[in-house]
Amino acid sequence: MKILAIRLKPNEDLRQSLKNFAIEQNIQAGFILSGIGSLKQAAIRFANQDKSTTFDEKFEILALNGTLSNEGIHLHIALADQQGKTIGGHLVDGCIIYTTAEIVIGTTQEFCFGRSFDEQTGYQELDIQYLPLCP
Repeated sequence: MKILAIRLKPNEDLRQSLKNFAIEQNIQAGFILSGIGSLKQAAIRFANQDKSTTFDEKFEILALNGTLSNEGIHLHIALADQQGKTIGGHLVDGCIIYTTAEIVIGTTQEFCFGRSFDEQTGYQELDIQYLPLCP
């Protein structure tokens, strides 16, 4: 396993920054080991919802989980508001960093992650290819 780390700064978009990082680092099969920080705006798609919800308030990032590659990312986030109430769901564009985001990413070269449309779910789902079948 190879470990990478990134620190995002104020006003960066969390999802877009991680997507760009995966492309720049040519990550073929990555996964979030740790993700903390703060947001000044959060955008989340909740379970079984077609549209995302945007919150214009400050949140602490409690957890960030999921997979990423240069082919696409699928991440979930858990947040706490100023009273400590938690919300979470599917990370979408529009989560804007308040002070920082510190993210540690693990990668493996045993396989690669792609994304392909799954007719059963209606979403782009994880497509795992094992070496030597990776592109």
